[in-house]
Amino acid sequence: MKKLVVILLLLFVGIQQSNAQKKIYVSDTFEELSEDHQIIAILPFQAKLNLKAAQEKYSDAQLEKFEQQEGIAVQEALESYFLNRKRKKKLKINFQDINTTNRILKKEGITDENIDIYTPQELCKLLKVDAIISGSLTSRMLLSKEVDTSFDLITFLKGKSDYGKIIIKLSDKSTGKLLWRYEKIINRKSGKNTSAIIAKMMRQASRKFPYEEKN
Repeated sequence: MKKLVVILLLLFVGIQQSNAQKKIYVSDTFEELSEDHQIIAILPFQAKLNLKAAQEKYSDAQLEKFEQQEGIAVQEALESYFLNRKRKKKLKINFQDINTTNRILKKEGITDENIDIYTPQELCKLLKVDAIISGSLTSRMLLSKEVDTSFDLITFLKGKSDYGKIIIKLSDKSTGKLLWRYEKIINRKSGKNTSAIIAKMMRQASRKFPYEEKN
């Protein structure tokens, strides 16, 4: 009987956490604003790491480098996911090569530290695209490296199984308006590294991603 109660409790908590961990927004005006969209740029993500152990081991410069690497890892994982969907003819639009995106940003002196001062319209014009995908990552682990995904009952019951959050945003070229937003809490069940986490996230959100082809 006690085992049954524990199982039911875990199922209930798991459902509640799942519902709270995923938030998707789609603009009511998406169809109107995206009618002529053909190509999208994926920007490097802005990463913020809270590595308590690493703060004693690494310098600020090294931690900053880790954050840049994590931001690029999310960008690469998203590109890989979207290109795979494109090959399967599941998406209506094309994506600018991230190496091209990053070279243009570097040439214009746009970095993680100052990209916030640019509007979506300015970035789209600079990159010559119809929309941009941007976002943020906060984490207390290096997701680009493999993390422990084994289940820990004590950690789960204490509510400490979450170790980060990813926010993905899609913005329009003409209005700068937010067209789509996906926010997801990261935990042990999310995946063992950035690629696995992004792939699982986007599979869960694919029905809500507005450029998806409808069967």
